[in-house]
Amino acid sequence: MGNGHGLCAEPAKPCTQMVHQCLFPMYVVKISDFLEMVGTPEPYQVLQERGLLHKWNPGMFVIFVSHQWLGVSHPDPEGQQLSVLRKGLRSLRDNTLTVEADISAVDLGKKLPSNANERIANGYLFLDWFAIPQVTARIAGVNDADAKSDAALAVQSIPAYVEASDLFIALVPPLTHVDTGVRCSYVTWLSRGWCRAELWCRLLSIREDPSIIVLFSARDAEFMFPIAWQERRIVDGLFTVESDRAIVTELGRVALSNKLQHLRSAGPLSYFRLHQAIKPKLLGQVRKNWGMAEFLQEFNFADSEEAIKDQGGMTGLLCAVLGGAPEMIRTLVELKADVHSRAWGLSEFGYYDSQTLLMVACKSSQETLVLTTLLNMRADVSATARSGITAIFLARHPGQVHALLAAKADPHATMAVTGVASRAGAEAVRALLDARCNPDESKMGFGPLHAVPMYGRSNGQILEVAQVLIDARADVNMRAHPSSTISMLYCAYARLHARIVGLEGLSGFQLKLAILDGCTPLAVAAVMGEEPLTKLLLDAQADPNIPNDRGDAPKDLALALGRTNLLPILDTFQV
Repeated sequence: MGNGHGLCAEPAKPCTQMVHQCLFPMYVVKISDFLEMVGTPEPYQVLQERGLLHKWNPGMFVIFVSHQWLGVSHPDPEGQQLSVLRKGLRSLRDNTLTVEADISAVDLGKKLPSNANERIANGYLFLDWFAIPQVTARIAGVNDADAKSDAALAVQSIPAYVEASDLFIALVPPLTHVDTGVRCSYVTWLSRGWCRAELWCRLLSIREDPSIIVLFSARDAEFMFPIAWQERRIVDGLFTVESDRAIVTELGRVALSNKLQHLRSAGPLSYFRLHQAIKPKLLGQVRKNWGMAEFLQEFNFADSEEAIKDQGGMTGLLCAVLGGAPEMIRTLVELKADVHSRAWGLSEFGYYDSQTLLMVACKSSQETLVLTTLLNMRADVSATARSGITAIFLARHPGQVHALLAAKADPHATMAVTGVASRAGAEAVRALLDARCNPDESKMGFGPLHAVPMYGRSNGQILEVAQVLIDARADVNMRAHPSSTISMLYCAYARLHARIVGLEGLSGFQLKLAILDGCTPLAVAAVMGEEPLTKLLLDAQADPNIPNDRGDAPKDLALALGRTNLLPILDTFQV
C-alpha cells in the first residue's frame, strides 16, 4: 500500500489469533467478481453497497495485493494497474502464466502448487482501496489520537491481513503517477515504507511458504529474489507522512521478534541464527560487539566448540559474518574455526550452497572491515563456488571491490564487471573499470550491458550503472552468444519449443533463453520492460534494427511480452 495510509485506532476484539492485531474486519472481494470489473476501480463504500465485499473467515483462500498508488487521492485513476492484475489473475487461473524464480536464483524449479489455479478461481482478493473505508487525503499519522475511524482501524490491521492471506502479489507494472509524473515500478515499490512493511509481514510470517509473487506485467511474474527484502529496511523507507515511520518500523520489529521466537522453539536452528544475525541491520540498530559468552547465548550455541565445529548451515563464523562482527570473526578463527567453510542449506535466503564466507559477506553488503578481517585470517580470495564465480563477482560497494583487489583478486577470471553490474551500484562498477577491467567482457557469452537489465530489476541504480559502462565505451550493440555447454543446450531447447508454440506460449524464463542468442542489450531491456534504460541505450546509439539469431528485433520482443509502452519509443528510433 504505497500511498502511506495509517491512522490511529483503539484496541478491538481480534478477528483471529495472529501476531499482529486485527482491529477491523478483513473485507475481501471474490476474484470472479473482480475479473468482471472494468475501468477505474470503485472504493470500499461503493462495493459495500453493491454487496461485493465479504468478511474474511478462516478457510477462505485470499490473495493479498500490495501496490504503489498512482494518484494522491486514488490508487489507480485510469484503471491501468488493476487491468494488469485482472489479466495476470486470469492467466494464473487458466494456467497460461507460469510464476518462476528470478533468472539468477538457484531454485529454478520452484512453482506454485498444482491446485493453485483452482484456488485462485474460487478465491478472494484483498486490496486496500476495496477493503478499507477510504480517506482521500493523508493529513495525520498512524497513531494520532483524534483519528479513531474505521479507516484507521483497518490500516492498523494491514499486517494482520497479510498474515491471514494465502498468496502475496506485489503489483508493480511500470506506470506513471498521475499527480507527480514519477514513473512507478518495482524499484519504487520496494522504496515505499508501507510496502516494505507488508513485504516483511509476509516473509516473516510462520507460514510454510511465505513466497512473494512479483507481477511485472500480465505476462511476466516471478518469485521475489531472496536477498531483495533484506536490503530494504522499513526504517529507511519513504513515507507520505513522516510520523508513520516509527510506528510502521515497530510493526516490522514485532514481526521479526515473533519469527525469531518461533524459529528458536520450532527450528530450523540455522534459520533462527540467520535471522538473529541480520536483526540489527534490519532494524537499523547499532551492531553489538559481542563477547564470547554473549555470542554463544545470542545464537544458541552450547559452547565455543559447537560454534567452531557446527556444520548445520549457520556456523559460528557465518553468524559473525552476517552479524557484521569482525572481532568475533577473528576470535573464532583463532580458536580454529574454518575460514574456508562454505554456506549450506541457506538458499532460501539467497546464500547458495558452496558460496564462501567472503561471498556471503559481499552479498550481504557487509562493511569493508568484515572482508579485510576474513582476508587477514587467510580466506581464499580466489576460491570458487560451484557456479564458477569468485567473491569479487558478488561485490556490492566500492570498498569491497578495493579490498578484494588489494588481496590480489583476479577480476578478469570470473567476469567481475558482469556480476557487479548486475546487482551493485555505479561506484562499484567504476572501481572495477578504474582497475582496467573490460566493460565488454564476455566470458559468459554476454556482456555487462546485457546483465544490467537481465539481473538488475531490483537495482535502483541500473541507469547510473549503464551510463558508467557506456562512458567506458561499452558496446551498446554487442550481441550475446552463450558459450557454456549447458547454456547452449538450454537455449537450443527453448528455441525449439518457441518454434512449436511461439514466443507467446513460452514461460518468462524459457522466453529469455529462446531469444538470448544474438540479443543486444537493447533487446534484453525490451524483454525486461525497462523503459528508462531502453531510452538511455537508444540515446547512446543502440540500433533498434539489429535482430537476434531468430530474427526478432527489439520491437518484436517487446510486442511478444506485451510491453506496449515501449513500442512508440522503439518506433521513433527505428529505420
